[in-house]
Amino acid sequence: MSGEVLVDTNVLAYAYDRSEHGKQRLALAVLDHLAGTQRGVLTTQVLGELFVTLTRKLTERMAVEQAAERIRHYVLSWPILDVTRLIVLEAVRGVRLHQLSFWDAQIWATARLNQIPVIFSEDFGANRTLDGIRVVNPFTPDFQLAAWS
Repeated sequence: MSGEVLVDTNVLAYAYDRSEHGKQRLALAVLDHLAGTQRGVLTTQVLGELFVTLTRKLTERMAVEQAAERIRHYVLSWPILDVTRLIVLEAVRGVRLHQLSFWDAQIWATARLNQIPVIFSEDFGANRTLDGIRVVNPFTPDFQLAAWS
């Protein structure tokens, strides 16, 4: 089955962040596992945020061409969900109902409206369930990648 885990930008970004060795190692393992099992999914929002992070926010920034190649790789090898107007409206509801930032709410809304039951992110707070969508922080000490096989 594909599309069981929506991956947030921070998980992808840590795969390229050499200043966070432990998180980089774990992010790479998580991404390899999700890609290998075809359980992971990304969004157009996540890819846009990743491009900005790679070219502007990392200590060791990537050249635009190199970052573009990374984005192209994800587009060709992962399922990508588009952000739609219904997702934007649901995100607004998520801001009101769950007090999420708009951008986190849009990730949540994308998962919810596409029936993706789990989000991997460190941005939503400790493991939470919001309207049936479970948010798991893969960088917590109790995270077990083997449980996602």
